[in-house]
Amino acid sequence: MAKDKQQQEEVEQEVLHNTEEQDVAQEQDQSEEKTELEKVQEELQAEKDRYLRLFAEFENYKRRTAKERVELFKTAGEGILKDMLPVLDDFDRALVEINKSDDEQLTAGVTLISNKLRNTLKSKNLEEVEVEAGDTFNADDHEAVTQIPAPNDDMKGKIIDVIEKGYKLGDKVIRYPKVVIGK
Repeated sequence: MAKDKQQQEEVEQEVLHNTEEQDVAQEQDQSEEKTELEKVQEELQAEKDRYLRLFAEFENYKRRTAKERVELFKTAGEGILKDMLPVLDDFDRALVEINKSDDEQLTAGVTLISNKLRNTLKSKNLEEVEVEAGDTFNADDHEAVTQIPAPNDDMKGKIIDVIEKGYKLGDKVIRYPKVVIGK
């Protein structure tokens, strides 16, 4: 009987041991399934993140190209308008000299042509940069050609004379005014 009891205990221990091994194996299988599930979820999250970033990048690209296109249309004739600036300067010089003469018809004719040209360029969004003698010099807004001794202390660092007018096309300056400043 002792042998039967001992055999029965051994069988029970073996069954218990086998059951424990099966439980461990099942837990490992479940943990492997969980790790596979976690891997798949991580991959899914990574793909979602990649998709969102790609979508955002594409939206930024569309916004940027639309802005560039609008800017291009605004300044499409910039080259031609830059080439017309010396003609405007010549008209200004011509009007100064013609006003010295007594020929009123000549003055009126040249003034009429000058105004027509200026109005046409203004309709194309070309504007003169406002600058006068006595304004404070700003290197971001003006181009200093030279410095001369200021006639008085109040004119130090200020514009003494405007050599060449500046122009802007919309908000973009296409030629900075050339000025003489006092030192």
